[in-house]
Amino acid sequence: MHRVYKPGFFDKVFLMRIKRIAFMEPNTPGRHVFSKIRIPRLGALLLATIMQSRGYETRVFLEDLAEPDWSYIENSDILCISAITNTAQRSYAIADRFRKLGMPVIMGGAHPSFMPEEALAHADYVVRQEGDESLPELIEHLDGGKKSLSEIKGISYREAGQVVHTPPRPFISELLNVPRPDFSLAHGWKPGDVYPVSSSRGCPFQCRFCSVIQMFGKRYRFRTVEATLEDLRSLKGVSGTVFFVDDNFTANKPRTKQLLRGMISERLNIRWSAQARVDVASDPELLRLLADAGCSKLFIGFESINPRTLELYNKKQDLEQIKDCIRALSEHGIGIHGMFVLGADTDDVQTIRNTADFARVLGRGTLQFMMLTPYPGTPIYEELESQGRLLHKNWLKYDGLNAVYRPALMSPEELHIETLKGLKKFYSWNYILGHIKAMDFYHSAIGLYGKHAVRLALKNAKNYLEEAVMGKMAARFPSKASSPANLEGLQNEMHRAH
Repeated sequence: MHRVYKPGFFDKVFLMRIKRIAFMEPNTPGRHVFSKIRIPRLGALLLATIMQSRGYETRVFLEDLAEPDWSYIENSDILCISAITNTAQRSYAIADRFRKLGMPVIMGGAHPSFMPEEALAHADYVVRQEGDESLPELIEHLDGGKKSLSEIKGISYREAGQVVHTPPRPFISELLNVPRPDFSLAHGWKPGDVYPVSSSRGCPFQCRFCSVIQMFGKRYRFRTVEATLEDLRSLKGVSGTVFFVDDNFTANKPRTKQLLRGMISERLNIRWSAQARVDVASDPELLRLLADAGCSKLFIGFESINPRTLELYNKKQDLEQIKDCIRALSEHGIGIHGMFVLGADTDDVQTIRNTADFARVLGRGTLQFMMLTPYPGTPIYEELESQGRLLHKNWLKYDGLNAVYRPALMSPEELHIETLKGLKKFYSWNYILGHIKAMDFYHSAIGLYGKHAVRLALKNAKNYLEEAVMGKMAARFPSKASSPANLEGLQNEMHRAH
């Protein structure tokens, strides 16, 4: 390795020959019903696969799966960190640690894409939005390539003390050349884990609390059916399950049906699940194909039973469609994971309680109550920030499990506690014992863990709310907050915050 590092002179930072690149996704803090089921995000793994195909040695460290090999990272030439909002502070601490060692750090993912100036206080470069083309061009530049930084679209960096944002890179028009992620690059990966598969990007809908459109665009792009089937063939016979990480697996119904028919004809016999909208229930043929292809569960964004809230969220669905969806999926033997987002300006305490009562219709399904969370990059974030309604910017708590803003029709304390109480009502002893009687030990275990997680969250709620609502946390994490400069400092902050 040959590295020259001159802090402060970011227009002449690195002159190096790159051989080894380490990729990292820091662990996700907080507990919820599926905390024990680790589904790694594919971004770092996909980019590592791309860079490996270009001749670089790469390895991916997913902290949710295993403790990183810090020695390997220390002996790498570049560290690439992928961050979402509630992993941002840990990402910054890790970046600070390795930059002190003279290692260039590149950050990407949703949070740095929408908060590049903040990220550049800890990283040397930010790759915004899709990195499939931007990252290879940036690495090639650092490796002595002829293309200048200003010619690389979709990146941010510092030059002569000023932050520079190059023009946005157009989204990849087709996903034809996107490679299959190489899971062997993931440190600590074991057969039997959940295998994430991506067959599409983007979403044609525009939910106000979602950052998918800003991150991947509104145009729904997808890989060919044959390419997706090839991914699935490689997993045939694995002991784990497959999860389609597509934001809306059934957005293009003709294409989804074609894929399902292929899965059925090839008898892949894979246990799998995916995310979809309630409109999946309006197509009987699609429902039959989903069941025949082995779909074990659909994660459905019901979001609310309040018609005014559904309209405010721009969900383009109503309560009757939600009921029809639950009924139709149950009739076809497809499990349901119902997801609700509570705390809109049209919600009050009674809305949350009514939703908790309604959720019983899920029966033996699973449930996720999330407090509305204004993630950077979403329309709801811009709105609440401009109104001065954010309680703090401690990104650790931006996870859907904590009230981080002031609702319109209730207090932050009421939103926080009532949401947790709603989850407690669902993951009751009746839920747990009912699954045990049905010999469904998987869901009984989920119920037990969910009950434990809610009990712990309620125990910690008082201290968190006192800090958040009284402004103590805002003082510790101001708008232009800088995280602790090292891992030990961050761990201390995390301990105090919890």
